[in-house]
Amino acid sequence: MLNGVDVDNNNIYLDVDGLIVSGTDETQNTWMDAKYNGVAITPRNGKVVEVNSLWYNANMIMAKLSKKFGKSSNTKKYEELAQRCKTEFNDKFYNEYTKCLEDVLGDSKVRPNQLFALSLTYPVVKPTSEVAKNIIEVVESKLLNDYGLKTLASDEEKYVAIYEGDGEKRDSSYHQGITWTWLLGLYYNSLKNIIKETKNKKEKQELEKKLEKFIQNTKKIFEKEIDQRGCIGSVAELYDSEGEQLPKGTIAQAWSISEIIRIILKK
Repeated sequence: MLNGVDVDNNNIYLDVDGLIVSGTDETQNTWMDAKYNGVAITPRNGKVVEVNSLWYNANMIMAKLSKKFGKSSNTKKYEELAQRCKTEFNDKFYNEYTKCLEDVLGDSKVRPNQLFALSLTYPVVKPTSEVAKNIIEVVESKLLNDYGLKTLASDEEKYVAIYEGDGEKRDSSYHQGITWTWLLGLYYNSLKNIIKETKNKKEKQELEKKLEKFIQNTKKIFEKEIDQRGCIGSVAELYDSEGEQLPKGTIAQAWSISEIIRIILKK
């Protein structure tokens, strides 16, 4: 990674500021990878919020493993890479206007990918910070619903709420407002990390109640979903974001149902 990766025009490299650059206008390196006739629907090339959150997390894990196995020189290297990323990330990704993280540096669209900054084992944004509080508030008010998180806020340009039509129309809406269930896992992990770091007893109790309410609502919604709609015994890939929020896309999606099971079992 330090020397760059450019297989199939991926254009992945570590910039001088310690942040990872990824992709081109034609290359989709992130999970939002929809293309139609070779055209990227949601090009997210540059310094992407979840890629850099994962980069920080990976370096922290490597530092811990290096220390555990007596590789002190490697420990220092990984800690320095992590700290450099964290400093620049917190300096550059927060947008004062939207009160949340930019999806890609220079792109202030409100999307759920910012939750990677709070939901990993080593969050690059301090979970008890004002920034973290603002991120959660924006996600809850603009993206979160019973079936998952919208991939784009409804007040953004080119927002689409219903997944329908021919291949071009479906691909064009795939990550433009349609609700994805697996993203509930990011929200769940973020709340858990915030609770873990909260010292004030009253605030902690309020957050724990909030988390429990979310878990019970998820259980209620998806126990019914698994028994009565879509593919019986499983959970769909995605859902409409308005109306009846019908299950759409792949009728049985592993990362959808696995995250629901994890949330219900409180894992």
